[in-house]
This record gives sequence, structure tokens and C-alpha cells, in this order.
Amino acid sequence: MQVVSENCRPPVPVPVREGRSQVWDSLKKAAFVLGSGLFVFAAFRNSVTWHLQRFWGASGDFWQAQWGKLHNLFAGNELALFCFGTLVIPAIVFWFFNIILLMIDVSGKPSIITRYKIQPDKNKPIDTVKLRHAVLTVLFNEVFISGPMVLAMYRVMQWRGNPCGTELPTFHWVLLEFSIFSIIEEILFYYSHRLFHHPSLYKHIHKKHHEWTAPVGVVSLYAHPIEHVFSNMMPSVVGPVIMGSHVATTMMWFSLALWTTTISHCGYHLPFLPSPEFHDFHHLKFNQCFGVLGFLDHLHGTDTIFKQTKAYERHILLLNLTPLTESIPDPPKKKE
Repeated sequence: MQVVSENCRPPVPVPVREGRSQVWDSLKKAAFVLGSGLFVFAAFRNSVTWHLQRFWGASGDFWQAQWGKLHNLFAGNELALFCFGTLVIPAIVFWFFNIILLMIDVSGKPSIITRYKIQPDKNKPIDTVKLRHAVLTVLFNEVFISGPMVLAMYRVMQWRGNPCGTELPTFHWVLLEFSIFSIIEEILFYYSHRLFHHPSLYKHIHKKHHEWTAPVGVVSLYAHPIEHVFSNMMPSVVGPVIMGSHVATTMMWFSLALWTTTISHCGYHLPFLPSPEFHDFHHLKFNQCFGVLGFLDHLHGTDTIFKQTKAYERHILLLNLTPLTESIPDPPKKKE
């Protein structure tokens, strides 16, 4: 007889009227937030972006010169240049941070870092056999899944325009592209992620990623090959393809995406870094917090349990050196 974990049970169905009311309320809140954001952006656009543009422009000649040298270094081999920007550089960014995190996870030191652990009772000590398997799976996904996808992406990008052009994009255009990339990533990741949680797909595909209820950084790419294509790669790839982005923009976007997903899975809520509480809670409870930014979770009500927890209170940017598990401690456990 198959035993179903309590965390794996589907959520209780919401009545139609109540569901419609929640959707309408979410739409109104989303409109208010977006409207307010647009107002603030419009108010400060001429000051903030002007200063950023001045910085970008002041260093533009420098970066353009470096790009020219790199372009010449590849001697017109644009495929190699594209792969260097979209595969090699993002991989270096990913492994630079993850090797540091792996050393901390394996050694359990230094305490100056481990005191920020979100689930302090987990991975003590970490299962090195399980960790080694995760690392090998990630390497397989990067070489044999991401590699061919980037090659296919290059062909599509060639059809869209000139991804390895000699002129770098402007600051304002990169800012616009990153905004569009983030929205596309949220939509594609949220719905593909929820799809892989369907019982008929979960046990064959997504269960692999959820072997880690207390994730570590490298687990961000530990996934079944099908999941790696549709949930890890596609949400990040589609934006640059639609926009016909320059390889330099794509390189920055892929590097940023890998850095943020590493933070989301690292298991440490470190000062001055984005909060990983949202996705860490997803690994812990399974049926909450499916997205990246969180607005689709709010819209669909897949963060309601999360919002009732201490993890939600801790889901902030830590601006001091006191761990949030200390400043916002869990309630004392009831004695049996």
C-alpha cells in the first residue's frame, strides 16, 4: 500500500465564489502595487536612472573597448563567443559561489556563517554521498542539457538578429530587458513548477529535486533532465530569445539567475543578501511558494500557509549581523 506524506497531500479545494473573490482581491492589490511602483519609477526616473546612465556612459568606452578585444580574440567565431558568454561565464559564477558553500556545508565551519542557517537541525553532518551524487547530476545537466540548449538558442538568436554584435546595448535598454526577463521567468517558472507537482509527474520527475528538504546551494540545478529543460532553463532562455538580446546582456542575465537561485537554495539567510526563506519553505512544506518573485503565489493563494509562519516574518533583507532565527525565534515547542 502506498503511503502518502501529509505534506504531499493536495490542498483543500477552495469554493468557487471564495476563489473568485481571492482572485479579484489579488488583482486589485497587484494593480495597486504595480501602479504605485510605476508612479515611483516615473517620479525618480529622471534622477536615479540619469545618475546610473552617467556612470554607465562614463565607463561605456572602457567596456566597449574590452568587448572589442574579446570579439577580436574569438576571430569572428561568434558561436564560440556566444557559448563563452552564455555557458562558460555563468558556470564560473555558479561554481565560484557553490564551491565556497560546499566547503562550509561539509565542514560545518566557520560558525560566523553557519549561525545564519535557516534549518539549523538539518544536514548536521551533511550526507557526503548524497551531496556527491547531487554535484555529479548538476555537472551532467550543465554539459549535456544546458550545452545543447544554448547551441539551439544561438541558432534562434541568429534568426532574430545579431546576438554577438560589435556594439554593446545602452543602459536603459538593458534595464528594460531585465525587467521583461524577470516577468517572463516568473510566469514560466511558476506554472511549470506547479505542473511538475502534479502527482502523475511529481513521482517521476520533480521528486528528485525534493530529495533535499533542507536544500544547499548546488541543489538549485539538481533536477531530472526534463525538469532542467522546462523549469531551470526555459524560464531564463525565453526572455533573451523574445527580445533578441545581445550576448553580453544574456551573459549578465544567466549569471544573475544562477546567483539568485543559488542564494534561494543555499540554506543560509545571510546579511545583505536576498532572502532565501521563500524557497526554503517550499522545500520544507512542498505545496507552498512555487514562484520566484511571489506575486503569482499571492494571486493563486499558494503562499497562505507561508504567511502564517515565522519564516514569512523573516522573509526580509537582513540589514544587521543578528541572525533572524535569534531576533525572530520560533515559538517554543509544546511539551508532550
